[in-house]
Amino acid sequence: MSDDRQTPVRLDDTDRKILSLLQEDATLSLDDIAARVGASKTPVWNRIRKLREGGVIRAQVALLDPDSLGLDACFFVLIRTSEHDPEWARRFLAAVRARPEVIEAHRLAGDIDYILKVRVRNARAYDRFYQALIAEVKIHNVTALLSMEELKATTALPLE
Repeated sequence: MSDDRQTPVRLDDTDRKILSLLQEDATLSLDDIAARVGASKTPVWNRIRKLREGGVIRAQVALLDPDSLGLDACFFVLIRTSEHDPEWARRFLAAVRARPEVIEAHRLAGDIDYILKVRVRNARAYDRFYQALIAEVKIHNVTALLSMEELKATTALPLE
């Protein structure tokens, strides 16, 4: 990832209300959003358009239930590497991005270099994922932690 930091967009209370509503249900009609924020449709539409153009709204997607799809196992995969050159990082990033089981990936500060959130059907499916990953890139140490219970999961960002 690049280190290009974007200046945060200034939001007023109406923007925050619109974004909160969209984070809860992006299928709300423009009429519903306008009524809930106490504004007319055209200004609300213009605000939403500006929030999209400004990159605040990146995408509108359907959130799927992993259990309904048989993806019962959630693993947090802690990765340590002894490789830190740009070519290894490029290959690792390509491998992670190519694996649909990886639903989040982060480079960390501290003793662990990377953490992956992986959704699969079961431990056998995780092992297939693991074997494929280590066949693609050299990894010094991998620790997989199975989530026993999801206590909180949200895509909504705090808008204070």
